[in-house]
Amino acid sequence: MNRLLAQYPQEVQDILAKYPPEHKRSAVMPLLYLAQREKMYLNRQDLLDVAEICGISETQVEAIVGFYTLYHEKQAGKHRVQVCTDMPCALRGADDFYAHLCERLGVEDGGTTPDGAVTVEQVMCLAACHNAPMFQVQNAEGLTYYENQSVESALEIIEKLRQSTPQQEDAA
Repeated sequence: MNRLLAQYPQEVQDILAKYPPEHKRSAVMPLLYLAQREKMYLNRQDLLDVAEICGISETQVEAIVGFYTLYHEKQAGKHRVQVCTDMPCALRGADDFYAHLCERLGVEDGGTTPDGAVTVEQVMCLAACHNAPMFQVQNAEGLTYYENQSVESALEIIEKLRQSTPQQEDAA
Protein backbone atom coordinates (compact mmCIF):
# COMPACT_ATOMS: atom_id res chain seq x y z
CA MET A 1 0.00 0.00 0.00
CA ASN A 2 1.28 3.43 -0.91
CA ARG A 3 1.37 5.38 2.37
CA LEU A 4 1.83 8.75 0.69
CA LEU A 5 -1.33 8.24 -1.35
CA ALA A 6 -3.21 6.96 1.69
CA GLN A 7 -2.13 9.86 3.91
CA TYR A 8 -2.42 12.71 1.39
CA PRO A 9 -4.78 11.60 -1.39
CA GLN A 10 -5.97 15.08 -2.35
CA GLU A 11 -2.54 16.70 -2.19
CA VAL A 12 -1.04 13.95 -4.37
CA GLN A 13 -3.84 14.36 -6.92
CA ASP A 14 -3.41 18.16 -6.88
CA ILE A 15 0.32 17.79 -7.56
CA LEU A 16 -0.18 15.25 -10.34
CA ALA A 17 -2.85 17.43 -11.96
CA LYS A 18 -0.19 20.07 -12.66
CA TYR A 19 1.60 17.75 -15.12
CA PRO A 20 0.44 15.91 -18.26
CA PRO A 21 -0.19 12.22 -17.48
CA GLU A 22 2.67 11.17 -19.76
CA HIS A 23 5.02 13.39 -17.72
CA LYS A 24 3.98 12.50 -14.18
CA ARG A 25 7.63 11.85 -13.38
CA SER A 26 7.94 15.64 -13.31
CA ALA A 27 5.98 15.58 -10.04
CA VAL A 28 8.81 13.84 -8.19
CA MET A 29 10.16 16.96 -6.44
CA PRO A 30 6.85 18.32 -5.09
CA LEU A 31 5.91 14.79 -4.01
CA LEU A 32 9.18 14.50 -2.11
CA TYR A 33 8.45 17.80 -0.35
CA LEU A 34 5.01 16.48 0.56
CA ALA A 35 6.45 13.22 1.91
CA GLN A 36 9.03 15.11 3.97
CA ARG A 37 6.76 17.89 5.23
CA GLU A 38 5.81 16.62 8.68
CA LYS A 39 8.78 14.57 9.85
CA MET A 40 11.40 16.65 7.98
CA TYR A 41 13.17 13.65 6.46
CA LEU A 42 12.50 10.89 3.96
CA ASN A 43 12.67 7.20 4.75
CA ARG A 44 12.96 4.33 2.29
CA GLN A 45 9.18 3.87 2.18
CA ASP A 46 8.76 7.51 1.15
CA LEU A 47 11.18 7.00 -1.73
CA LEU A 48 9.36 3.86 -2.83
CA ASP A 49 5.99 5.62 -2.63
CA VAL A 50 7.15 8.57 -4.73
CA ALA A 51 8.79 6.24 -7.27
CA GLU A 52 5.58 4.25 -7.60
CA ILE A 53 3.41 7.34 -8.05
CA CYS A 54 5.77 8.82 -10.65
CA GLY A 55 6.44 5.56 -12.48
CA ILE A 56 10.20 5.76 -12.02
CA SER A 57 12.75 3.65 -10.18
CA GLU A 58 13.70 4.08 -6.55
CA THR A 59 17.26 4.69 -7.73
CA GLN A 60 16.12 7.70 -9.75
CA VAL A 61 14.33 9.11 -6.71
CA GLU A 62 17.40 8.47 -4.53
CA ALA A 63 19.56 10.38 -7.03
CA ILE A 64 17.28 13.42 -6.76
CA VAL A 65 17.24 13.25 -2.96
CA GLY A 66 21.02 12.95 -2.88
CA PHE A 67 21.55 15.93 -5.17
CA TYR A 68 19.35 18.56 -3.52
CA THR A 69 20.12 19.99 -0.07
CA LEU A 70 16.45 20.40 0.81
CA TYR A 71 15.74 16.67 0.91
CA HIS A 72 16.97 14.64 3.86
CA GLU A 73 17.31 10.93 4.52
CA LYS A 74 18.30 11.27 8.17
CA GLN A 75 16.22 12.41 11.09
CA ALA A 76 17.38 15.69 12.59
CA GLY A 77 16.24 18.58 14.73
CA LYS A 78 13.01 20.44 14.13
CA HIS A 79 15.06 23.23 12.55
CA ARG A 80 17.87 22.50 10.10
CA VAL A 81 20.42 25.30 10.05
CA GLN A 82 22.34 24.85 6.82
CA VAL A 83 25.50 26.91 6.40
CA CYS A 84 27.05 27.30 2.97
CA THR A 85 30.77 26.58 3.17
CA ASP A 86 31.47 26.40 -0.57
CA MET A 87 34.66 28.12 -1.76
CA PRO A 88 33.23 31.62 -2.40
CA CYS A 89 31.52 31.63 1.00
CA ALA A 90 34.64 30.21 2.64
CA LEU A 91 36.60 33.15 1.23
CA ARG A 92 34.17 35.40 3.13
CA GLY A 93 34.66 33.53 6.42
CA ALA A 94 32.04 30.80 6.25
CA ASP A 95 34.37 28.05 7.53
CA ASP A 96 35.25 29.97 10.69
CA PHE A 97 31.61 31.03 11.08
CA TYR A 98 30.47 27.40 10.88
CA ALA A 99 33.16 26.14 13.27
CA HIS A 100 32.40 28.81 15.87
CA LEU A 101 28.65 28.31 15.52
CA CYS A 102 29.01 24.57 16.15
CA GLU A 103 31.34 25.24 19.07
CA ARG A 104 28.96 27.72 20.70
CA LEU A 105 26.01 25.34 20.25
CA GLY A 106 28.04 22.42 21.61
CA VAL A 107 27.53 20.25 18.54
CA GLU A 108 29.83 18.57 16.07
CA ASP A 109 29.61 18.94 12.29
CA GLY A 110 26.09 17.86 11.34
CA GLY A 111 25.10 17.55 14.99
CA THR A 112 21.84 18.20 16.77
CA THR A 113 21.43 20.17 19.98
CA PRO A 114 20.59 18.04 23.05
CA ASP A 115 17.05 19.43 23.13
CA GLY A 116 16.48 18.09 19.61
CA ALA A 117 15.51 21.52 18.32
CA VAL A 118 18.37 22.39 15.95
CA THR A 119 20.65 20.49 13.60
CA VAL A 120 23.59 22.43 12.14
CA GLU A 121 25.12 21.21 8.90
CA GLN A 122 27.27 22.34 6.01
CA VAL A 123 25.82 22.52 2.52
CA MET A 124 27.04 23.48 -0.91
CA CYS A 125 26.04 26.71 -2.63
CA LEU A 126 22.96 28.52 -1.42
CA ALA A 127 23.39 31.16 -4.14
CA ALA A 128 24.24 34.05 -1.82
CA CYS A 129 28.04 34.07 -1.95
CA HIS A 130 28.18 37.84 -1.98
CA ASN A 131 26.38 37.94 1.38
CA ALA A 132 28.31 35.23 3.23
CA PRO A 133 28.46 34.09 5.91
CA MET A 134 24.90 33.01 5.39
CA PHE A 135 22.63 30.13 6.22
CA GLN A 136 19.16 28.86 5.59
CA VAL A 137 16.76 27.42 8.12
CA GLN A 138 14.52 24.63 6.94
CA ASN A 139 11.61 23.55 9.14
CA ALA A 140 7.95 22.61 8.88
CA GLU A 141 7.06 26.25 8.23
CA GLY A 142 9.29 26.40 5.16
CA LEU A 143 12.64 27.90 4.31
CA THR A 144 14.20 31.16 5.49
CA TYR A 145 17.51 32.70 4.40
CA TYR A 146 19.76 34.75 6.66
CA GLU A 147 22.61 36.64 5.02
CA ASN A 148 25.59 38.70 6.25
CA GLN A 149 25.57 36.89 9.57
CA SER A 150 27.90 36.98 12.53
CA VAL A 151 28.02 34.10 14.99
CA GLU A 152 26.23 36.30 17.55
CA SER A 153 23.38 37.23 15.18
CA ALA A 154 23.02 33.59 14.13
CA LEU A 155 22.87 32.48 17.77
CA GLU A 156 20.08 35.00 18.42
CA ILE A 157 18.07 33.58 15.52
CA ILE A 158 18.72 30.02 16.66
CA GLU A 159 17.68 30.86 20.22
CA LYS A 160 14.35 32.17 18.92
CA LEU A 161 13.91 28.93 16.96
CA ARG A 162 14.70 26.87 20.05
CA GLN A 163 12.20 28.83 22.14
CA SER A 164 9.50 28.16 19.54
CA THR A 165 10.13 24.40 19.71
CA PRO A 166 8.56 22.31 22.50
CA GLN A 167 11.16 20.45 24.55
CA GLN A 168 11.53 16.76 23.76
CA GLU A 169 10.48 14.51 26.61
CA ASP A 170 12.75 11.71 27.69
CA ALA A 171 11.50 8.39 26.37
CA ALA A 172 12.39 6.55 29.58
